[in-house]
Amino acid sequence: MTGHHGPAAPESGPSVTIAWFHCFAGIAGDMALGSLLDAGADFTEVLNLLERLPFSGWHLSTEPVLRAGIAATSAVVEVTDDVIVRTHSHIVGLVEEARLPPRVARRALDTFAALADVEGRLHRRSPAQVHFHEVGSHDTIIDVVGTAAALEVLGVDVVTASSVATGTGTVRTSHGFLPNPSPAVVRLLQGVPTWGRDVSVELTTPTGAALLAAVATSFGPLPPMLIASSGFGAGSNELDGLPNCTQVVVGQSLAVAQPGQPVLLLEANLDDATGETLAHSVQALLDVGALDAWITPVIMKKGRPGHTVSALVDPALTESVRRTLRAETGSLGVRATSQERWPATRAMDEVEVQGVAVRVKVSPGRVKVEHADAARVAARTGLPLREVVIRAEAAWRRRVDAGTDATTADGAGPRGVVRDHEHPDPPTPA
Repeated sequence: MTGHHGPAAPESGPSVTIAWFHCFAGIAGDMALGSLLDAGADFTEVLNLLERLPFSGWHLSTEPVLRAGIAATSAVVEVTDDVIVRTHSHIVGLVEEARLPPRVARRALDTFAALADVEGRLHRRSPAQVHFHEVGSHDTIIDVVGTAAALEVLGVDVVTASSVATGTGTVRTSHGFLPNPSPAVVRLLQGVPTWGRDVSVELTTPTGAALLAAVATSFGPLPPMLIASSGFGAGSNELDGLPNCTQVVVGQSLAVAQPGQPVLLLEANLDDATGETLAHSVQALLDVGALDAWITPVIMKKGRPGHTVSALVDPALTESVRRTLRAETGSLGVRATSQERWPATRAMDEVEVQGVAVRVKVSPGRVKVEHADAARVAARTGLPLREVVIRAEAAWRRRVDAGTDATTADGAGPRGVVRDHEHPDPPTPA
């Protein structure tokens, strides 16, 4: 089953190394790190990468423990510095200054970006203005960067996961008591198969959910692989009747044997819907989690012109998408066809046009500007939409040609952002 998060699995190459997280008791940052160390990630190599971070006041150690009779590794971060509140920009600066291997830095930065985006939405602030409390502390940074480092030490190319267990009741946070799972966890797991255990413990934390949201390419059972190692990362407490740990399984998958991601194609035929209804239906399907949605003109019985509304959906979201398709179109029935898909590798990046951020989707040989961002820049600056798209693509290509994210004289801005300085500001629209 597929989720909406993270880059897609690579298509080429004879084999890839996969790490599958089994989240039967949830997942947290220390549990993810502990499981990878338990699976064979060399502790010294992971620690050497962590020590590149430009701050002190922490110490990482491991402890062999039992959780409901299962041998597991507990990753313990001891903190001697009480600085716990950082902005997202501050954390980005720390990670970039560490000069970590590219894949380690990217996985860590993507995780914190997911956290910043969700926190910003929950508190109605821009991600840049988000102040992290628990997730900005030393131990959380070590857990996130340590997990990314351990994946690299193990040579993991693709991360997948099972459905994710959550708890119930309430949890104590810096904002007071919140429902369990917390609002941040619920947002981060949007589009991910999730289920609840009747346990009044925070089984899945925002950090654990963000790691999955940022790095996992798919969700479901153990994928086909030649298993090389496995490990268990312990949670902090013992639970009655439940091993409080996250399992990871690492192995090799042959590209020729790699199945596609299972999806369902949901469709309904309509001969009495207006264009406005059809357009609204497509957007509504995307809003509830459809991977894609579209409309096809058809000739129906008795020669009547009509339309087929189609939605490609993760099997875990079939029911909600099916209900939406029926409700929005008024169709008397919906049919489903099982299919597979092989999405190309992709990643999100960001540039600036006339001082306004524009997201771009990058895949091999192609960069595509997010239409909503380009339209916002066009409305704000008075530039034609096509000009905004041209400038954004050119700004991203300058970064690639320069071969660095650092500030350059040819128009690249600070790391992670490329600014468009080649053109003077247009007149302010009247």
